[in-house]
Order: sequence, then C-alpha cells, then structure tokens
Amino acid sequence: MTERGTLRVAVVGTGKMGADHVRRLHEVVSGARVSAVVDLDAERAKQIAARIDGCTAYTDPASAMAAADVDAVLIASPGPAHEAALLQAFAHDLPVLCEKPLTPDAASALRVVEAECALGRRRAQVGFMRRFDAEYMKLKSLLGTGQLGRPLMLHNRHRNAASPPFFTSSMLISDSVAHEADVTRWLLGHEITAVTVWRPAPSANAPDDLQDPQFVLFETDGGALSDVEIFVNCGFGYQVRAEAVCERGTARIGDGHAMVTNMAGRWGGTIAQDFVERFADAYDREVQAWVDATRHGRVTGPSVWDGYAAAAVCEAGVRSLEEGGRMPVELVERPALYG
Repeated sequence: MTERGTLRVAVVGTGKMGADHVRRLHEVVSGARVSAVVDLDAERAKQIAARIDGCTAYTDPASAMAAADVDAVLIASPGPAHEAALLQAFAHDLPVLCEKPLTPDAASALRVVEAECALGRRRAQVGFMRRFDAEYMKLKSLLGTGQLGRPLMLHNRHRNAASPPFFTSSMLISDSVAHEADVTRWLLGHEITAVTVWRPAPSANAPDDLQDPQFVLFETDGGALSDVEIFVNCGFGYQVRAEAVCERGTARIGDGHAMVTNMAGRWGGTIAQDFVERFADAYDREVQAWVDATRHGRVTGPSVWDGYAAAAVCEAGVRSLEEGGRMPVELVERPALYG
C-alpha cells in the first residue's frame, strides 16, 4: 500500500460487472484506487485504464499481480477463469474479492478451498452481495433475535426482465439461483442437503429451448424448506423477494415500496431493470467493507467455503433439472479455517 494507506487494486475482467467495479473503486469507495485493469481485450483494457491516473492495462492477470503497485485483486472475469486467477493471487499472497461464482463447479471450488487452507489463513472474499443489501441485513438481524421463533420456510422470488442470448437452462441454476443458495444458508444458518427442480411449461417469452421459469426446492439440515421461483424472462423488470415463515410470525423483503406515486388517476412505483440498479448500494457496501478489512489485514464476508457450498448446491440443482428428481448435496467436511 502507499504511504497514506491507500489500497492499490487490480481489477481482473472489465465487462459489465468489472467496469462497474472500476467505476466504484474510482468514484465511490474510499481508501482504495485502481492501479491495474486486466482484460483479454487489450484495447478495452487500455481505454478503461486511460481514464484513471496511474492505472496500467494488462492482458495477463499474473503480470498484473506481480506488479509492485498492486496490493489486492478484484476478480470480475467469467466464472471459468476464476480458479486460475485465485490461485495466482494466493501465490502472490494477495487478498482477493472474487465475484460469484467462486468457480463453475464443486470440484474446482474445492481446489480453491484446499489452496487457501494450505496458506493457513483466509485471503479471499466471495461476492455474494445480497449479504450487504440493507433489506437482507435487516431480515438476517431480525431472524437472529429469535423474536419470530424457528424458521420453517423461506420463499424466494428471482425475476429478470430478459435473459442474455447466451443463457442456458442450467445457467438459471448456476448463475442465478446461486444467490438464493447462499442467502438460504446465510439467513437460516443451515447447510442445504438436497435440491429438487421442477419444470413448469416454459413461458412463451422465453427463447427456444430455454426452460424458463423453473421452481427449485432446497432442503436443509435444520429441517427448513426454501423454495425459489426463478423466472428470467418475466418481461417487466428485475425483482428479488424473500419471505421467512417462522413459528411465531413472518417477515418479507423486496416489495420495492420505497416510493409510491399518485398521479393522473394512477398510483404506483418503478421496477428496477437489472441487478446493477437493484443492488447498487449493496455492491458499494460490499466493496467498501472489503477495502476496509483488507487495509487492516483482515478478511471478512462470504468465504471460499461459502462459494464451494453454493457451487455444490447448484451442481445438485443442475442434475435435478436434467435428470429429474431429488438430488442430495454432497459436501466435504468443513475445514477448521472456516469455523
């Protein structure tokens, strides 16, 4: 770090998410600056680096991580590239914020767990940003008080206006329901033990061969059930909702009623159109928390183990989608490093 303690960050991947993180680190977050950007598209990396004083463009993550002016790494490249980038960061003993998914499958995620355990200390935080959303944090806090009693069920709704052209049926689980896998574990404090995916008739608005929507059921080791409606071509906007049903009451978040207008004989509000808009504050809070912890030599937030557990849950979900029926989730014994 510089003499003033500013964390110098290399951002790996400058697509929609990575470019937004570059903006966030440059304009929103305090205590950090972007010292390097990495992208296979050299011209794109150069264009982004040119907007920031003292920022260098790279096409190779390892070269950026070896640079003298890089203290930490934010990985926002596509999921299949995460394992190599994480292992490179560990080799340079650099703290990491890695966007979800940790890796695309449980086997590669477990290799990352084992590599971090070999270091003997945590170096990576996984980007499950919903844990930093104000509404989710309120729900987590309320459940923690015990006022509502034991959680029995968790109902989740996850809707997108439209899916990107490359989306496949299995990606509804691995790229979208991964968030619900994490918040179910986090809110309830349970591990997910089995997954069942049902396939209703596809929406006429879904692209050909895309099974959309899907209905997912998680079973947990605490006896709770968590269901997820995933609908990525709903047409009207981006919605994320959750309702906890407990022994003595319920609590619901995500209704989006921050402001309701009345005009011209109509009442209503607006609906966010994508995840960047809906979770903008959560992303800001997540990255600021990572920077603050890293500057003090700590690693907090969702762990590599959380990333591995979500990957294992999603893998079971994809099997259920493709083969039908209930699929058990298989996890190795949790290492002591993760409590």
